[in-house]
Amino acid sequence: MTSTAVEGGSVPGRVERWVNTGATVIAPVTALSALLFYFGYVSSRSEYAYFGLDVDTIGLGTQDYIMRSPQPLLTPLLVLALIGAGVLALHAAIRRRVQAALSTGNADNARSIRRFARGCVAGGLVLLAAGIMLLAIYGYLRGWAPYEMVTPLVIAVGAGLTAYAWRVLELLGRHREQSTMPRRTSNVLLYVLVAATVFWMTATLAQWSGRALAHYQAQTLLQLPSVILDTKERLFLRDPGMAETMLPASDGQTFHYRYRHLRLLIEGHDRMFLVPDHWSASDSTLVVALDGSVRVQFQFENEAP
Repeated sequence: MTSTAVEGGSVPGRVERWVNTGATVIAPVTALSALLFYFGYVSSRSEYAYFGLDVDTIGLGTQDYIMRSPQPLLTPLLVLALIGAGVLALHAAIRRRVQAALSTGNADNARSIRRFARGCVAGGLVLLAAGIMLLAIYGYLRGWAPYEMVTPLVIAVGAGLTAYAWRVLELLGRHREQSTMPRRTSNVLLYVLVAATVFWMTATLAQWSGRALAHYQAQTLLQLPSVILDTKERLFLRDPGMAETMLPASDGQTFHYRYRHLRLLIEGHDRMFLVPDHWSASDSTLVVALDGSVRVQFQFENEAP
């Protein structure tokens, strides 16, 4: 009786290793894709809400939102990278001072570092209390534009400062005589709080990015494709700047009205969303179904050859 084996182990063992390797790769990729989708969706929703559209009516897919996510995520990623580099440099400097104080037995240096850490704990707890207070009075501050950024920022700084100061006190050996389990649990909760508030701030920045992009697009609508729309019935459009003309009657002619000075904002699933050449707060977005009930021409405005 023989057992089947291949170089490097049995077949079931190799398959199990492949599955485990695939799981370690697929799980982070799936989580990253979900985050990219979310922030792309938040930004797009804010952008098209400016033009009076619910982004869900456009019919964008998962890949569309993922491809739209780099623009709102660029600034947060750069800021987080800079903050991370600064925190690592500061941590290295503080750790060197702590190790020097412990190795030389310099009580004065250890005492000054301990006072600094205690001050950071106190400051962090004050910021945490302030953040909780901002959450409690949300009903009174919901109209304050910076609220969605200030509140999570205050909580994140307070939680991060408190957790790190506790870590410095542990390095100094202040809590050796006590059980570190409650302290570690508190630190984990504080780091979770930091992660949640960073997520909140990133989502807020994605909203602001989408609205800023909408403002820019409203100022540069002439860069969008120009559309000439023919319809069978009169649309009774009242937006200023749109030109309506009646097409001459002829045999077999089914389209009777022509509309100019329209721009293609975005094309969704079997639908086009058109806006006037020049956008104002009183304008509206025209939804056109591509089902044969209209005739669409794209007008070229290229430079002379």
